Amino acid sequence: MDSKNVLDRAGIYVRQPTGYKAFIPATLPPHPPINLDASLTALLSRADRALGRLDGSVSTLPNADLFILMYVRKEAVLSSQIEGTQSSLQDLLAAESSLYDAHRPKDVDEVINYVRALNYGLKRLKDMPISIRLIREIHDQLLQGVRGKNLNPGELRSSQNWIGPAGCTLSTATFIPPPAHDVTRCLGELEVFLHTADDLPPLVKIALAHVQFETIHPFLDGNGRLGRLLITFLLTESDVLQKPVLYLSHFFKKHRQQYYEHLQRVRDYGEFEAWLDFFLRGVVEVAGEAAVTAQRIQLLREKHRSAIMDTLGRAAGNGLRILEHLFCKPIISVTDIQQLTGTTHAAASTTVQRLVNLGILVEVTGYARNRRFRYDAYVQLFTDGTNIVDEVGLTVSPEES
Repeated sequence: MDSKNVLDRAGIYVRQPTGYKAFIPATLPPHPPINLDASLTALLSRADRALGRLDGSVSTLPNADLFILMYVRKEAVLSSQIEGTQSSLQDLLAAESSLYDAHRPKDVDEVINYVRALNYGLKRLKDMPISIRLIREIHDQLLQGVRGKNLNPGELRSSQNWIGPAGCTLSTATFIPPPAHDVTRCLGELEVFLHTADDLPPLVKIALAHVQFETIHPFLDGNGRLGRLLITFLLTESDVLQKPVLYLSHFFKKHRQQYYEHLQRVRDYGEFEAWLDFFLRGVVEVAGEAAVTAQRIQLLREKHRSAIMDTLGRAAGNGLRILEHLFCKPIISVTDIQQLTGTTHAAASTTVQRLVNLGILVEVTGYARNRRFRYDAYVQLFTDGTNIVDEVGLTVSPEES
């Protein structure tokens, strides 16, 4: 490879009539072709094995869709935090449960929109392939009624945007994507790449698609979040995973500076291989964590089912029904339980107290009335770096994933 070809393989900077230089991406796949050397090939093999273990772990869950619901929430929080939101998983769960908190970050609606956009995209994928049309529909879901709502949700940009520190201008931006008149063409070429049969491994193709989408930056706002959503949709569409349970925002957030640097070095120096190394390491790490979490969910469910059957007597049936509901909606009220079990308010209140005594539910409002209770041990599986607090008593080593 001569140096000029390597430098230009991702695209070129072109001076625009007003003086600034915008980046015009080359079509994918890159030329010269991706060099899957021994190191990258071994890493790709590790990533494939990690995804296989994850698939196996999720398949053992009684209801994998409930696991997906929480993982979608976690992804929504982390991907939004990369873009500067402050809301946590607990904030999102509280908002979903209409639990008032004067101190809750105002940007929680952006996270709720992310959940909605992800679920919307997964549903639409059953009827149509990933396309410019679908991308626009998902973008519309992402920005409706939140920050960015005045920046044409669902519409490709008709003006120049740029990337850089807050307050920067075109002349001081870190990166300037292609001009607006090139956006439709660039996205069209990306769509062709996605649906053209070739010899590229699916994970490599998905990694290339992500960096290309972020480079095109086709909307005035929401490009980062949508680009990360695209990874999940592509994993699902290509059948890399049976269920959409791999979300890389945790890895990207933990290595945020490296993430941005790798994207930029692809543009400036054509370093696709370094980006692939970073991306695949993320797949290995996140798939391993998700597999362990799936196993711990199974252990947690068995532990609490046993506790309920051993102590609740005739109310055990309702207790088990409540437990299964908590995997979908981890914050619940006495009224919710009354409706779920068809019992009186007094009986529901008694059952709640018994679940509190068992350590399954924790009261989270401090109120005397209209109280809410959270399935804390389950929520902690998705919020702690190590997945589960020691006192829950569930241990799964990474080697078992």
